[in-house]
Amino acid sequence: MTLNEYNKTVDLFADNVYRFILKNTKDEALAKDIVQDSYEKLWLNYQNVNFLKVKSYLFSVAYHTMIDQYRRSKYFSKQDSLPEANHYHTEQYSDISEVLNQAVALLPSDQQSTLLLRDYEGYSYKEISEITGLNESQVKVYIYRARVFLKNYLVKVENIA
Repeated sequence: MTLNEYNKTVDLFADNVYRFILKNTKDEALAKDIVQDSYEKLWLNYQNVNFLKVKSYLFSVAYHTMIDQYRRSKYFSKQDSLPEANHYHTEQYSDISEVLNQAVALLPSDQQSTLLLRDYEGYSYKEISEITGLNESQVKVYIYRARVFLKNYLVKVENIA
C-alpha cells in the first residue's frame, strides 16, 4: 500500500470504524483511541497490507483492540451486570431507535459486535468471521441469538411504552 492509499483509507473508513467501536463501547474517547490505535497499526504494517483488503484489516484490528481494552479493564457484559429490575423503564419513548439502541447495549459483547457488523455495517458472514476470528457458524449463532433477544425485548410493552 502506498502513502496515498493510506490517506485514502483514512478518508474512506475512519468514520465507519469509529461508529462501529462507539456503538460497542459507548465511550467517545475510548472509541477515538481505538480508531487511532488501529490506524497506527495499519501505518506500521502498511507494506504488508493489500489496499483491497484494508477495510477488513482495519475493522479486524479495531475489534481486537476493543476486546483487548475490555480484557485489560476487566469489563463484563452490560447484560450480566445489570439487575433484572433495570431491564425495563416506566418512561414513555416515542423514538423506537432509542429503545433499539438500549436493547443493543444489553447484548453480550460478542453478539453485539457481530450484529453491528452484519446489520449496521453490512458485512457478510465470512467477512465478520475474518474480522472477529470466530468461525462462520458461530457468527450466525451470535447474530441469531442477538436478533431473538432484540425481538423479545421490543415485544414487551414495558420496554417500549
